[in-house]
Amino acid sequence: MPRAISLTCGVLAAVGLVFGTATAGNADPKPTEASLKKQLAGLEKKVNRLIVDYNAKRVALAKARDDEKAARARLATAQTNYNRVEQTIREMAQLSYQAQTDTLFPDLSGSTVIYQMQEEQKARLAQFDQVRDERERAADAAKALTAQLKTQSAEVARQRSDAEDLIKQIKERLDRLIPVAPGRRAGGGWVPELPAGADNITPRMRFMRGEVEQHFSLRFPVGCYRAENSGEHPLGRACDFMMSSGGSMPTPEMKALGDSVAAWAIKNGGKLGVMYVIWQQRIYNLGHPGWRTMSDRGGITANHYDHVHISMY
Repeated sequence: MPRAISLTCGVLAAVGLVFGTATAGNADPKPTEASLKKQLAGLEKKVNRLIVDYNAKRVALAKARDDEKAARARLATAQTNYNRVEQTIREMAQLSYQAQTDTLFPDLSGSTVIYQMQEEQKARLAQFDQVRDERERAADAAKALTAQLKTQSAEVARQRSDAEDLIKQIKERLDRLIPVAPGRRAGGGWVPELPAGADNITPRMRFMRGEVEQHFSLRFPVGCYRAENSGEHPLGRACDFMMSSGGSMPTPEMKALGDSVAAWAIKNGGKLGVMYVIWQQRIYNLGHPGWRTMSDRGGITANHYDHVHISMY
């Protein structure tokens, strides 16, 4: 059994042992946060080992590609030499025949010239044997390396797929770790909350802010309560997660982070009580899914290019 396949089977078997299977008559109880974190720690160790092996095989595959390319070049050179020597032998054979059968010079057949031509032809024939053998060796090497390259490519693809499957399982377990925010009604919807504390935001908004800070490495301050005449900020139900400072456009790296924060808030909004998300002059209302473009408000900050705005119920 190839190592990639055996490793995959071992990983998936271990995953089965970790998470078990639930039957209709014997459903597993909902795991606690502590048990999920323990399971995740085990999964992450397994996926790290799988990634190390996958990466090593990627390096080996790159070398195999170089070796196969070199073998093909060697075969092309060998074929060129073979064709050249073969043509030379044909020409010499033709000259030798003409010299031995030339009626204009009957004494030429026994001359030193004919002897030299025959000796040179022998040497050329020996060289022909060498280049023919080299061509065959080069062809065999190229064929073997091509087969090896095909096998290694398939193995790397399998390992990548195995790692992606395991990473998907980890993401699913991480999603299960997202708790339900306070104030959720049993039949759906959210109980209104009053702002409290020194930061003047609702418990649900504070809970959401903590989850974002726990899941992402934020580099800039988070702005929440503002004394305004409209919107969610004066109600303590909105926070701005900054991706730059001074009203400047975020770097590509911070833009990507903002994309991740917005996507995460939308994905987990049903558990956390998110009402809508604004980012990059677009709004996503969880009651009406889908990004919608907003009107131009005249600036980078006003158009939410430098921060992810999250409003809560």
